[in-house]
Amino acid sequence: MIKVLFICHGNICRSPIAEFVLKDLTSKLGIADQFYIASAATSTEEIWNGVGNPVYPPAKAELAKHGISCEGKRAVQLRKDDYSKYDLLIGMDFANIRNINRIIGGDPEGKVKLLLEYAGMCREVADPWYTGKFDVTYRDVLTGCEALLEYLKVNGMIK
Repeated sequence: MIKVLFICHGNICRSPIAEFVLKDLTSKLGIADQFYIASAATSTEEIWNGVGNPVYPPAKAELAKHGISCEGKRAVQLRKDDYSKYDLLIGMDFANIRNINRIIGGDPEGKVKLLLEYAGMCREVADPWYTGKFDVTYRDVLTGCEALLEYLKVNGMIK
């Protein structure tokens, strides 16, 4: 089983979009049973008294436009021990990568990557909280998730 953790700043926009896009893609390909997919935040801004906020309504609406539900998802924070629990820790922007490495204490096994690196791009998935362009974020996430699946296939990690 391949364990994938998507990570962004608050875990209410980009990382949950990626979590549910990859869950949808793997389900449609009939390989969902080969994966454990989740998402987390590098900050606690969207977590109050131990309870995370739900997916931001415009992000939830963008997923729904594509027939994808994220019902029940609430923000959680990345923990140091997540490094040993997951095979891939995938950030959305360079600040996420810095914060992931700070929280987990470094990346000796090379598990931490930027999502669009899988698509051969060294660029960030823009945060729609600031841009308001949830459709653009969705397209970038879809591109990254499709490339991630191709990477896993080419490297013999999935059938």
